[in-house]
Amino acid sequence: MLRMDHWINGAPVPPESGEYLDVHEPATGARYAHVAAGDTRDVERAVQAASHAFPAWAATGVSERGRMLERLADLIDQRLDDLAAAESMDSGKPVSLAREVDIPRSASNLRYFAHAVQHAAGEFFDFDGGGVPGGARAMNMVLRSPRGVAGCISPWNLPLYLLTWKIAPALATGNTVVAKPSEVTPRTASMLAELSAQAGLPAGVLNIVHGDARAGSAIVTHERVPTITFTGSTAVGRWIGAQAGGMLKRVSLELGGKNPFIIMDDADVEAAIKVAARAAFRNQGQICLCGSRLLVHERVLDRVRAGIVKAAETLAVGDPSLADTQFGSLVSEPHRAKVSRMVESARSLGGRILTGGGPVDPARLPPRCRGGSFYEPTVVEGLDPTCEFEQEEVFGPVVSLRSFRDDDEALRLANGTKYGLAATVFTRDLSRAQHFARSLAAGIVWVNCWMVRDLRTPFGGARHSGVGREGGSEALRFFTEPKNVCIAG
Repeated sequence: MLRMDHWINGAPVPPESGEYLDVHEPATGARYAHVAAGDTRDVERAVQAASHAFPAWAATGVSERGRMLERLADLIDQRLDDLAAAESMDSGKPVSLAREVDIPRSASNLRYFAHAVQHAAGEFFDFDGGGVPGGARAMNMVLRSPRGVAGCISPWNLPLYLLTWKIAPALATGNTVVAKPSEVTPRTASMLAELSAQAGLPAGVLNIVHGDARAGSAIVTHERVPTITFTGSTAVGRWIGAQAGGMLKRVSLELGGKNPFIIMDDADVEAAIKVAARAAFRNQGQICLCGSRLLVHERVLDRVRAGIVKAAETLAVGDPSLADTQFGSLVSEPHRAKVSRMVESARSLGGRILTGGGPVDPARLPPRCRGGSFYEPTVVEGLDPTCEFEQEEVFGPVVSLRSFRDDDEALRLANGTKYGLAATVFTRDLSRAQHFARSLAAGIVWVNCWMVRDLRTPFGGARHSGVGREGGSEALRFFTEPKNVCIAG
């Protein structure tokens, strides 16, 4: 059985405790690997290695750092099929999705930041004294330096995709990294560690500590890790924020969402339905950006209802390792149980299940997958917008449907949760689109599209969906410390 150790100081390292966690393939329910169960001792070793490597890595020229990251991206491309298969086995997502999106995007993350750091604009100010009596003429320059050891904690839904999204800007700007992937989906992080050595990253620059919350909390609270980036649940993010605030750490938190997908009466309805189905059910609904609340103008409600139900019922549910599978397994049996509880609560609150509403019948699945954590694509209608189901993130293949009469009601419903991550609006009216873009409480607003991501733009949410932004120049700023240098004369 496969065994995955930590990656510390450029080599695999067993856990100090000798303990390992089981790793299951969610599509079958079978255990296929063990992963190191990290604790404070393993994190301490990793932080020591990263701290030792930091001065030399920070002093390495940006072009050389960029070349190493590009080599790592090339190696990911070369291992595309292996990495996609590993991602599918770990997470239950269709291998076609991992091959088309997750793994190529991981390489793109590395390439983008390898170049972005080399072309980042500097800041210069020619100061004339500012009208202050006796004020000296001076030149001001803003220098940016890496902050030290970055703690990068990534989730299970997009394992390699989001791990590289964090480590790429950290490494490109000269920081060293102690990363913790999810213990549920550790395989591609282990593979990336091995590829990093082949790419020429010096020992200690990238360290991977596996494990559960013990390892994550040890990274967050370590006094020599001044920068923390985390993607995950709002509850954990709140705890990290409290710890980081008390220790005066810089923190970026990308948390949950309850994202509205709004279809106006003037929209291209057929196009909107197609995109709404993808936004609801892609990756089995396990994307923080999924459009889980479908808000539809009453004039087109019947068409949208019929279309979204048809889309859900025609998804090809099956073995995620097969190329023609469109819809795979949820990530684990505990997570399926959580989704099931949420849907049952919707039923008890008077929600009408238009399609789905339960685990996939094992008889519909290949023999290999009959013990897997599959759940049907589900559409729910008729819930009070203030009920728990409509207020809390399900993080599964479940979308609720509700009508509205006018723009004011649509905005009131869309903004009627504590979250503010993403929102989507389908309309042909440019003035209406601009009004909604300004008025929606969200860090990202898509108009007539969904999940179109330009790596140069800031990413993150408002309200309980997070703190801070990542991506583009925001990430380069986050991982660096500005210093103003004033030269009189």
